[in-house]
Amino acid sequence: MSDNNSISMERLQSLIELNTRINTSYLDPSTMLVTILESAMCLVHCESSSILLVNNKDGSLRFMVALGPKGPQIENTAVSSNSIAGWVAQHNESVIINDVPNDKRFNSSIQKKTRYITRNMIAFPMMVGNECVGVIELLNKAGGLDFDKNDMAILELMGNHAGTAYQNASQFRTARDNVMVLQDAVNQGKDYHTFVAKSPVILDIMKVIEDVSKTNSSVLIVGESGVGKELFAEQIHLKSPRNNRPFVRVSCAALSPSLLESELFGHVKGAFTNAVSNQTGRFEMADGGTLFLDEIGEMPINLQSKLLRAIQEKKFERVGSSETISVDVRIIAATNRNLEEMVKAKTFRDDLYYRLNVLPLNIPPLRRRKEDIEPLAFYFLQKYSTETKKNFQGFSGASIKALYSYSWPGNVRELENTIERACILCQSEQIQVQDLRLPVSYAAKSSSDGSEVQGIADEAASSSDRTLKTALNTFKKQYIERILEQTGWNQTEAARILDVQRTYVSRLIQELQIKKAP
Repeated sequence: MSDNNSISMERLQSLIELNTRINTSYLDPSTMLVTILESAMCLVHCESSSILLVNNKDGSLRFMVALGPKGPQIENTAVSSNSIAGWVAQHNESVIINDVPNDKRFNSSIQKKTRYITRNMIAFPMMVGNECVGVIELLNKAGGLDFDKNDMAILELMGNHAGTAYQNASQFRTARDNVMVLQDAVNQGKDYHTFVAKSPVILDIMKVIEDVSKTNSSVLIVGESGVGKELFAEQIHLKSPRNNRPFVRVSCAALSPSLLESELFGHVKGAFTNAVSNQTGRFEMADGGTLFLDEIGEMPINLQSKLLRAIQEKKFERVGSSETISVDVRIIAATNRNLEEMVKAKTFRDDLYYRLNVLPLNIPPLRRRKEDIEPLAFYFLQKYSTETKKNFQGFSGASIKALYSYSWPGNVRELENTIERACILCQSEQIQVQDLRLPVSYAAKSSSDGSEVQGIADEAASSSDRTLKTALNTFKKQYIERILEQTGWNQTEAARILDVQRTYVSRLIQELQIKKAP
């Protein structure tokens, strides 16, 4: 470390302001790097600057941000370890070079590429503890002057803070992405760390997941919308050796083909109209962890070949770049579509399908695992009791019966939405049938596919008085009685299910002499 005694008060004040700025702002990592460079250039007044980051796997260096006349030309360019930056990274030492062309460590390849002449420079490490995470280079001091020890002293102080600030920004971004995934899971009824199941079929799937999670093979999860495919993907990740690394989610149906490619693989500055800076893709974010590709069946076929290569070779290029990036990512894909039929129709690549379908998991709909309905309902009741600050004492017998009778076309997601709504509307200690507000078609569907309705009709037809008027009145009386029983004799809710006015229900109760059983 250089002697700091001669650092001017003005420079120290600038350094304090910089430290305050970068350590109290939750900037995107790329924006953070630009902020660091802009501040460094203000401290020593130079023409150009750049930051090279160290790949912690192989020690290689790559320009991530470069400011100045030729900056955009070198961003994302790899640099040899036999260079000035390479020497700084290897030795964790700063250098002042006021005659760059004659320094034996100078690599002229970048100068030849950009035709930008470097007269002098300072290069210093970005440190996190005892580890060098990057190198900052400042080129050509303004006014034709040489860099001096005072420049070195202030920049070395900055370098110690810059490395930590960049690491914090990177960790914040990772945490933010994971929180977004977690919040999305919670919003869809899937607590990241809670799994509720009682049915034998789901318990068997969880046993399979115990084995699947130990491998790095691709997994394809198939099931209807709302069954909880992402939750099963999360369980695989949480039970795997990768559980301390990111779980990153991408919805293949949420973005246009061009945006999806950029979202997956990232892009470099200038790759397209709105690409104002380098952008890290989801593959890079998931490095060392798990990438969950939701709704994989919606991926455009022209993008599937690039995805296949990334899965097979674990290599890809950002949009607009020819530089190859290597990652270690475990792929879990999910779909509610029949990919085999899509392969036959040539709307999904067969080689990608076989690559994804190494370990298939088929998640049955909720209507085929009714043992899970009650424990899930109670789990959601507890969750939304807390959120609504109400103290519920469970469900009424009629409401439990209604939950079991309903077919749940929206699966677990619909069940959660139903319980959330019931918690908001319920004014008693127990959730009642009317609080569930199941669809109008529920009354007929909940009766064993209409068998109860047929039974009422058969009883009406077997009466000794077989006139149409008597048969209709008998049917209406018994049918309305059933609906009133299911709704706890709530005439408003019964009217909603029957799709009639409440006053009409009241009149029929009187006319047909419908009475509540004691």
